Order: sequence, then structure tokens, then C-alpha cells
Amino acid sequence: MVPAAHGSDGGGSIRIPAAACGLVGLKPSRGRVSKGPHGVDGSGLTTDGVLTRTVRDTAAFLDVLAQPWPGDTYLLPAPRGTFLQACERDPGRLRIGVLTEPVNVTDAPVHPEALAAVGRAVRLLEGMGHHVDRAPLPFGEAEWDAFMPLWSVGPLQAPLPPGGEERLVPLTRWMRELGRSVTGRQYADAVAGVQRLTRQTALAWSAFDVILSPTLAQPPVPVGSMRDDADPAADFQAQKEFTPWTSAWNIIGAPAISLPLHRAVVDGTELPFGVMLGARTGHEETLLALAARLEAADPWPAFAPGLPA
Repeated sequence: MVPAAHGSDGGGSIRIPAAACGLVGLKPSRGRVSKGPHGVDGSGLTTDGVLTRTVRDTAAFLDVLAQPWPGDTYLLPAPRGTFLQACERDPGRLRIGVLTEPVNVTDAPVHPEALAAVGRAVRLLEGMGHHVDRAPLPFGEAEWDAFMPLWSVGPLQAPLPPGGEERLVPLTRWMRELGRSVTGRQYADAVAGVQRLTRQTALAWSAFDVILSPTLAQPPVPVGSMRDDADPAADFQAQKEFTPWTSAWNIIGAPAISLPLHRAVVDGTELPFGVMLGARTGHEETLLALAARLEAADPWPAFAPGLPA
């Protein structure tokens, strides 16, 4: 319908729809896209970006969005030239770590085609001369829980008109109720816990320039199929199992991009399967240069069937 669409990503909400819809979705680094002049960073988990059909479209929009405002909490060095120009650069021989173990739900089932998408990316990357090896799990399900007080308190900051609480979906009401139960000490511990996980992850992945994983653990699902108004906790758990890798990049504040590299027939319908590439904080140029080469080596359908090119 449009060449690009805005998205905000606090746990994967740019990359998840990108993977489900066969699009490119980049979550920029914390501080790359300013919340100014009217917004603030808060816990720093969310960032704004776009969903597009091509890597270069994403890069071009990042050039527009990545403008600092006076008073920004987080600041990153500007790119060398532009992000669009980064798509033309050779990223050099990179060290790629492959992670297929779920992060936030230890036993989350992973669909064979999600793993096949990673295998397809590995073959392409090795063919380009990159060094590919297995990456360790940076942290597990129990440690991920440090994220929950931040996630649950955040929705409490949303302004509601009188009577607005009753009009929220049960999942949002449940999350806000959890937030009300969080003490100041628990919130401070969660902030510190996220910072410790960031250091822990940086150390675990210090041997790699880029981490490759599936974007989603399962194929795209029908709208509303995971919603469970009778049990919001089960609803949230189902969402975690569906996307057990994306939120790790929000915790550590580093950039990650979903590419629609793989397609497969599931239950009689051809569906897209995204792969996710993540890099160190501030290294969007590396991701875009690598993503542009993957797109050139194995192009994905850029337009839906029947739409004019």
C-alpha cells in the first residue's frame, strides 16, 4: 500500500511484522533515532524505524530519521557519509555467529523452515567469504525476567481518558496491573539487571561482528490467533514463544535487522521466513552493507503478486 511504514520497536515490533509480511525491518541502535523534541527515552527499550521492501529503502529512511535533537539522553557517532552509501560499501570479511537456541523461552518450539532460513543465510555468507561459527546463548529465560518490570511499568505511563482502562484489551490491562505491583526497588533492580545483561552479552559475543538467528520461531500466523482474552498471561507467553530472539536486542540496545530471505510452503501456502542479523551498538552501517549484499545475492520478492513494479 505504501513504500514505507513507521514502526516502533520495544521487543521486536518492527522486525516481527517485517518477518511475517516478507519485508525489511531494522531496529536502530538505542540513541540512533531521537525521541525529540516531544518524547523521552525512558528505560531506553523502544526505538522508532520503518518497514520497507528493500534494504536501500530502509537505509534512505534511516538517513532522514537519524537526526539528533538538543537534550537527547543517548548520542551515537554519525555514520561515515550516509546510511544509504553504506549499502554500497564492502563490509569486509566478517565474523558471523549463529544462534538458533531460543533466548527468552528455553523450550520454545522452532519450526524447521525457520531453521532452514538460517541455513540459507549461512550458505550465502560462507559463499561471500565470511567466517561463520556457532554463537553461545548470551543469557537465558530466567535472566530475561529482568526485562519484565520495565515492560509492565511502561504501559502505566500511557495517558488514558476517564473510563479508558475498561476499554483496553485484557492483555494491556493485565500488564498495567503487573506494573502497579512493581516496587521502586524492583524497578531499579530491573534497570541494573538489564545493564548487567548488556555487559554479559557483549562479552559472550565479543568474538563476532554480527549475530544471525531466525527472526521468528514459527511461520506467520493468522491475525488474532495467539490472542487469549481469558488468560492474558498465556497470551503473553505465546507471544514470547513466537519471537524468542528479538527482545534481546532491545535489552542491549544494539541494532538488528530482519530480512525476508527465505520462503516455504506451509499447509499449502507459500509464506516468508525472516532471518535476523544483529551487530554492536552503533554499527548500522555494517548491517546495511551486509544486508544489501544478501539482497543482491538472493533477491526476495519486493512486491506482492499483482502489484505493479
